[in-house]
Amino acid sequence: MYLKSIEVHGFKSFANKILFQFHNGITGIVGPNGSGKSNVADAVRWVLGEQRIKQLRGATMQDVIFSGTELRKPLGYAYVAITLDNSDHQLAIDYDEVTVARRLYRSGESEYLINGTPCRLKDVNELFYDTGIGKEGYSIIGQGQIDKILSGRPEERRELFDEAAGIVKFKRRKDASVKKLESEQQNLVRVNDILSELEKQVEPLGKQAEKARVYLKHRETLKALDVNVFLLESEKTRAQLSDTEEKYRIADGDLKDTTTRYEGIKEEYDRIATQIEALERQMEQARAQLTDTSVLRGKLEGEIAVLQEKIRSIRGNEAHLQSRKETLRKEIDARNADKEKLLQQRNEIQKRLEKLQEERNSAAAELEIIQSRVAGLNQSIEDAKNAIIDTLNDRAAIKTKMGRQDTMLEQAQIRRAELNSRLLRVKSDEVQQEESIKSLEEAFNTVTQEIASRKEAQTAMEAKLNEFRETIAKMDQALRDAQVQYHQDKTRLEAVSNLTERYEGYGGSIRRVMEQKDKNPGIIGVVADIIKVEKKYET
Repeated sequence: MYLKSIEVHGFKSFANKILFQFHNGITGIVGPNGSGKSNVADAVRWVLGEQRIKQLRGATMQDVIFSGTELRKPLGYAYVAITLDNSDHQLAIDYDEVTVARRLYRSGESEYLINGTPCRLKDVNELFYDTGIGKEGYSIIGQGQIDKILSGRPEERRELFDEAAGIVKFKRRKDASVKKLESEQQNLVRVNDILSELEKQVEPLGKQAEKARVYLKHRETLKALDVNVFLLESEKTRAQLSDTEEKYRIADGDLKDTTTRYEGIKEEYDRIATQIEALERQMEQARAQLTDTSVLRGKLEGEIAVLQEKIRSIRGNEAHLQSRKETLRKEIDARNADKEKLLQQRNEIQKRLEKLQEERNSAAAELEIIQSRVAGLNQSIEDAKNAIIDTLNDRAAIKTKMGRQDTMLEQAQIRRAELNSRLLRVKSDEVQQEESIKSLEEAFNTVTQEIASRKEAQTAMEAKLNEFRETIAKMDQALRDAQVQYHQDKTRLEAVSNLTERYEGYGGSIRRVMEQKDKNPGIIGVVADIIKVEKKYET
């Protein structure tokens, strides 16, 4: 069995599809640094199922896909296929030539193929057990791995020897079988616990089953008695029904006779009610006429009294009215005289009003002329105001620019004075700076030496810290194991205590007696809690 070819497409630096053909003898791949020689070995390790990306010199599994260059676009997948000659049937498969392929997409999906058929990673690993081929096999040795094998731990070298001896497959199967046996052992322990609990419940359940059988027997008897009672009640109900039907027929005849008499009486009642309503309407009309006559009489009597009072009042005021008439005639004559005077005054006022109207019209014309002149003057004043405001604005802007120029000039002069003073200070401090540099160099050398010594101390402390960490890790593991055992024992103790407190496995009468233990001080407990005997005498 030997390697025939390797097909690579899109894996790391292999953008184009490349087929490596291997023939009898030794095949070497030669090239400068960075040309991708190690990528061929990485491709073989990857197609054989390598999952640790650090072994492939990457950060994530997608790093093995060609990521593109300035002139080429990145690819969407990586594909590697390795073909082996299996004419000697070293591989447990019925083919003379075996091709194992692996494909990975950028979306994270991947697949394994054996001779074009999809398979699992487990199938690929089992295919190469005990052949020396695989991601951990001794047939693929990279840079620096020789020294790692020679200086590695005995357990690591033992894996290579087991691979070469052809016992890895059996050891893996043994480990899987041991894990399954341990799992089954745990299942058996749980089953035994369940059986022990169920055995304790057998006797109470037997008693309950006996009670259930008695209950079912009595229930059947009760069902038969219920049927008989139902039949008796049915016969009794039928007799009552026939008697009730006879009574119903008699009552129905009486009802019909009564209905006939009721109809006759109802007709007579309606006739009498109609006559009564007619009489009541006539009485209401007579009452209404009587009421209207009484009201009209009272109204007429009131009007007569009012008229009589008016006649008396008129007769009493006739003399007063006559005197008032004479007085009014005299007032009318006086008012007529006043009227003549007022008419004369009115005519005079009318003439004066016409004269004032003429003066008012002439004044209005003069007012319009004056208003037009005022509007013109106002416009001239506004134009002058605007010109004055523009001039003032220009003057303020010029003053602002002058102030800004003065400020900048003052700042430039201040800056010039500061630079001159700094130049003088620098010249005077040059000698002091040289002395400071010398002292700082001496201090730097001292600090450098101290840092070197501190680094050596740090290396020693880190070695001790690693030892302490290993010790702490071992102690933590022991603590976790003890905590797990403690929780298991605690859970089992609580379960047993609960069973004991509830007196599981005892009869119902014993449990009811033990429930009164706290109330009755005379109850001490069951015999098993009081008497302690040797193991061989417990039964």
